[in-house]
Amino acid sequence: MRIVCVSHAPFEGPGSIADWASARGNELSRVDARTGVFPDPSGFDLLVVLGGPMSTDDVCRHPWLAKERDYLKGCVDAGARMLGICLGAQLLAEAIGGSVHPGSEAEIGWYPVTLSAAARTSPWFVGWPGTFIGGHWHGDTFELPEGVESAASTELTPNQAFVAGGGRIVGLQFHLEWNADVLRALVCSSPEDLMDPGPYIATAEQLLGATEELAAGRALLFRTLDRMEALA
Repeated sequence: MRIVCVSHAPFEGPGSIADWASARGNELSRVDARTGVFPDPSGFDLLVVLGGPMSTDDVCRHPWLAKERDYLKGCVDAGARMLGICLGAQLLAEAIGGSVHPGSEAEIGWYPVTLSAAARTSPWFVGWPGTFIGGHWHGDTFELPEGVESAASTELTPNQAFVAGGGRIVGLQFHLEWNADVLRALVCSSPEDLMDPGPYIATAEQLLGATEELAAGRALLFRTLDRMEALA
């Protein structure tokens, strides 16, 4: 399978997605969204849209975002398989007709994610625990269009995941792809985000010390990607 990862910042890479691709014998390439150059949907089997520190509407500082938003809408119309993570999930929510806005407060750390009642009985989430610990680093959140339901939530953020397009479009506000290197790069690149720890903002030590959470997220990520690969 040909996988393209769209990145928005040098410190937010594919992490364990690259490990899955290697383990399954799949080809993975990386595209920098900041160049404004994106592959034709016929040139990949799965598009993974990674996170980033910007907001989806921050086109004044990041004019390439406008082109990426149009591109992702075109990918939706073309029936492409896509996985969006954090900022990527927000961009995909917009691409299917939803919206993005600031959350009530930032959510940074390791916090429980609970599947909705419908998601727990959905074939897409077979084998997922009803509640699990996810990695979070976001200030914005998304609203979903009519006909698309939230599949998961946290105490702070009601919309943490969605599945659309017959399972071909998956958005995860939380992070399963983090590994130790990616998480360390995030902490080093954005220390100001962690300067005021609280109920929903962890310390750098809490983020970096969560080895069990990284392993559990990796297992769920592999399950997610295996499911998307099976849609071919």
